[in-house]
Amino acid sequence: MTHAELTRIGPAESVVRCVEGPALPPPGTGEIVVRIEAAGINPADILMIEGNYAVVPQTPCRLGIEGAGTVGAVGAGVDGLAVGDKVLSLARNNWCSEQLLKPQEVVKLPAGIDMLQAGMLKANPASALLMLTEYVPLQPGDWVLQDAGNSAVGLNLVSIARARGLRTVSIVRRDSAVEPVRAAGGDVVLVDGPDLAVRIREATGGADIGLAIDAVAGPIVETLGDALAEGGTVVNYGLLSGKPCQLRADQVVFKDIRLVGFWLAKVMPKLGYDRIAAMYRDLAGYVMDGVIDIPVEATYPLAEVGRALAHAKREARGGKVVLTP
Repeated sequence: MTHAELTRIGPAESVVRCVEGPALPPPGTGEIVVRIEAAGINPADILMIEGNYAVVPQTPCRLGIEGAGTVGAVGAGVDGLAVGDKVLSLARNNWCSEQLLKPQEVVKLPAGIDMLQAGMLKANPASALLMLTEYVPLQPGDWVLQDAGNSAVGLNLVSIARARGLRTVSIVRRDSAVEPVRAAGGDVVLVDGPDLAVRIREATGGADIGLAIDAVAGPIVETLGDALAEGGTVVNYGLLSGKPCQLRADQVVFKDIRLVGFWLAKVMPKLGYDRIAAMYRDLAGYVMDGVIDIPVEATYPLAEVGRALAHAKREARGGKVVLTP
């Protein structure tokens, strides 16, 4: 069995190695073996590896927030899963060839699902869906505002929003990022720059926007606050700018703009397995229907995990980087 191992905190491309370990034992009672087929590389993985995440891991340790694969063996007392079933792993050490898991550490997926998409399903689509549904009650026809529109979460968000009858304004940093967001289902895509809040109001016909989703932090949060209706909410889930979230006192006091944080790792344990499984079944349905179809720029075998991480750190990529153990 092979797996990726973090040897020390440092540059991701230099401190993660591929380790050959002993074969997994046969599954015991209440256990299954999952052969991982696809595992997306996320910014959170890289932040953790480089010591910039909420949790700094003890090294050496295994890695991999996301992963999906096929059930290879089933132990006694396991119901509802069989050899050959496609599953999403809920574990957080998925950069490996095989996993020994319990049934409540996986969610069964449709047999015909695209496994590359399944290997990117756990983090970004779930984040997009939960941020759309957990903070502001939205009705079909409502507008949602987001920055980092061409990020993986951003592309998932516009696709899911359109499927749910919502309209989106997505902010990107460069002209070349506009068309991919439109192709994913974005209604309005604007390049960041002067008079952004005015351009948002013009593009939406002055609509009352109650929800803004922010991955950047820094000054753009203030711009989002200007574009929101009174009582609007900014949900921050990232720190791409490396700067604090900024809201003016008049926005907080007079407009009652609220700022809340979202971290999937903290939200998920509160949901409980039944709700988590139902959410991922819904998201898998979006994949099967073509609603979710995240571009993949490159795949790498586990033996080339260092090259994969270097690729995942490049700016202006055209898609995700996925490990295919």
